[in-house]
Amino acid sequence: MKTYFITGGAGFIGSSLAEKLLDDGNKVVAIDNFCDFYNPKIKENNIKNLITNADFKIYKGDIRDKEILKKIFDENQIDIVMHLAAMAGVRPSIQNPILYQEVNCLGTQNILEEMKSHNCKNLVMASSSSVYGNCKEVPFREDMIVDFAISPYAATKKANEVMTHVYHKLYDMNVIMLRFFTVYGPKQRPDLAINKFTRLMLENKEIPMFGDGTTSRDYTYIEDIVDGIDRACKYALENKDVYEILNIGNSSPISLKEMINVIAKTLGVEPKIKQLPMQPGDVERTYADISKAKKLIGYEPKTSFEEGINKFVKWYNENIELYK
Repeated sequence: MKTYFITGGAGFIGSSLAEKLLDDGNKVVAIDNFCDFYNPKIKENNIKNLITNADFKIYKGDIRDKEILKKIFDENQIDIVMHLAAMAGVRPSIQNPILYQEVNCLGTQNILEEMKSHNCKNLVMASSSSVYGNCKEVPFREDMIVDFAISPYAATKKANEVMTHVYHKLYDMNVIMLRFFTVYGPKQRPDLAINKFTRLMLENKEIPMFGDGTTSRDYTYIEDIVDGIDRACKYALENKDVYEILNIGNSSPISLKEMINVIAKTLGVEPKIKQLPMQPGDVERTYADISKAKKLIGYEPKTSFEEGINKFVKWYNENIELYK
């Protein structure tokens, strides 16, 4: 049995990961600030089945608060940190870049400092496919130069990759940075396209389509993401002198038009599309080369886009009251 500390533990990915780790017989300590970026009741619903588990403990707090982080590390013998907490989203980061810098960079450094102080040597952290910006070569490989971010959000994630490497070198921490590619599935945040478009279609409202519909994303189902995280954590715990950056994607991009059509077909509706100009900060495509993750940790996504949308729609219909 290991004790995992999950930051952002009540969120979409965090709560899904916690379920997997608890099912496997581990202890989970989590922190989440339950902020109003979206309805906090959604996060409360995410963990409603976890809080009755004696091996799950959650603290309400912010990673910018050094005192709450110190308390968590003082009160728990943490084996590995899974750092997911962040201000998310490309477009909001353009509106409020200072907040993104404070949470994503300063908050991350606070965690690194507590790990150093408590001799916690293992960190797996969420980076993002957004660090690739508009790289022309596809699929995206981890050894590509990613110095040309086009949003504050992407810049903070690249900065985290650099800063965690400093702590790896100076303090002998094992670090694995996971570049997630557009995660979707049950519990997905309401501001993300698949959730938002499903809601709008069911309400017979227009779908905002930015650009001509040819932009594409490497949509990755939540169970595959959680499997990748779990494998990365085990690799960090079982090895020494680890610093790795891994793409965790599906390696099968889907165009915006196709995404809309698959959701519409699953719902049995005709989508009403409102075409709008491309938005600043949006990338043209994401496409993961996952060969390194396959080789290093045995990562192998299993869920097709159509299958994943079917699972998401079923879950959404069962939880529709949360999104009204």
